[in-house]
Amino acid sequence: MEKQFLRDFNMAAVWAGLTTFVWYAFGALPLHLEVAGRLGLSSAEASSWIFVVWFSGAITSIALSLYYRIPIPITWTIPGLIYLGTLSGQFTFPEIVGANLMAGIAILFLGMFGIGEKIMAWLPLPIVMGMFGGSILVYVTRMVAASVEDVLVAGVTLASYLIGRFIASPRVPPMGLAVIIGGIAVFAFGETSPEVVSWSLPELTFPGFSFTLSSFIAVSLPMIILAMGLGNVQGLGFLLSQEYRVPIKVVTIATGLNSMVNTLLGGHPATVARTGAAILAGPDAGPKEGRYWANVIAATLTISIALGAGTLISLLAVLPRTFVVTLAGLAILSSLQSAFETAFGGKLRFGALAALAVAATPFSVFGITSAFWSILAGIAASFMAERKDLFAYWSGQKQTSD
Repeated sequence: MEKQFLRDFNMAAVWAGLTTFVWYAFGALPLHLEVAGRLGLSSAEASSWIFVVWFSGAITSIALSLYYRIPIPITWTIPGLIYLGTLSGQFTFPEIVGANLMAGIAILFLGMFGIGEKIMAWLPLPIVMGMFGGSILVYVTRMVAASVEDVLVAGVTLASYLIGRFIASPRVPPMGLAVIIGGIAVFAFGETSPEVVSWSLPELTFPGFSFTLSSFIAVSLPMIILAMGLGNVQGLGFLLSQEYRVPIKVVTIATGLNSMVNTLLGGHPATVARTGAAILAGPDAGPKEGRYWANVIAATLTISIALGAGTLISLLAVLPRTFVVTLAGLAILSSLQSAFETAFGGKLRFGALAALAVAATPFSVFGITSAFWSILAGIAASFMAERKDLFAYWSGQKQTSD
C-alpha cells in the first residue's frame, strides 16, 4: 500500500496542490475576513470560525483522498458565505449559527438516504458541466484582464505557462514553470512588502445556538441549496466528468457531518470545493491515478490557514493581486476545456449552452446566485428544444455525438 502511494506521487500533482493552496489563501480567505467583518464578529469569533472550517475541511479532504485515491476537496461554500454576508443586521450570530446547524443536519440526512446520489443521477451531466464552465469562466477572463493590466508580472506568468505547454514535457509542468518564473517576476517587478510575521494559535469561542423559524427559512434552506445543490453538484460533477467513481453518498454524508462540526465553533456548511476540484482533478494535475496527491498536499498546507489565520492575514499584502488571479486562471484552463468538451461533445448541447450563459451572468434571485438558476434554465431549455434527448438521458440511455 505504501509503495503504491509513492508510485502515485508526481510533480504535476505537487504544483496543482501548491496552486490550490495559493488560491485558498489569497482568493477565499480575504472573502472570509470581509464577511466576518460585515457581520460584526469579534476577533475571537472570526478566528474561531476560520479555524474550524479550514481545519475540518482539510482533515476530511486528506482522509477521503487517501482512502478512495480520488481528489475530493472538502472546504466551505463560498456562495453560502457571500449569502451570509447579506444577512448582516437581520439575524444575531447565534441565530445564524443555529440555522447553519439545521442545514448541516439536513445535508447529513439527505446523504444518508441517498438523495445526493439521486440528485446527481437526475441532473444531466452536460448541463451541470455547462453550469460549471459558466461559473469558472470568470477566472479566465480575470486572468486575461490581469495580464493586460500587469504585463511584467501577470503577463510573464501567462507566457511562462504557454512555454511549458509548448515544451510539452512531463518534467516541466506548465503550472510549475508559471509559479517559479512568475514568482521571480513578482520579486523583480511587483510591488511586494515582506513583513516580519509572528505565529499565534487561533482564539476559539463557542457562540451558542438560537433556533427560529424565520432563520430556518431565510438561512437554512438557502444554505442547503448553496452547499449541496451547487457546491456538491459542481464539484462532484467535474469529478464524474474526469471518469472518477465518486462515492457520492459517502461524500454527502461527510459534508453534512463537517457542516455540523463547523457550527460548534461558529462555522458554516461544508461543501465539495468547485474551484479546488477544477484545479486538483484536472489534466494539469498529472496522471489521473495520482491526482489525489494534489488534494493531500493542498489540504495539508491548508491546515496552516487554520492554525495561523492571523499570520496569513499579514501575508495577503505580499503577493500582487494580478499574480494570484493569473495563477488561478491558468490552473483552471484545462478544466474549463474539459467542461466544454463534456457539455458540448454530445447531446443536450442547447441546454448546456443555456446553463453556461446563465451561470456566467452574475445575479441573484431570493439571495440565490445564478449558478443554481442556470441548472433550471438548462433543463428548461433542453425540455423545450431537445426533450427527446433529455428523456433519454433520464431513462439511462448513453449519450452519443450527433
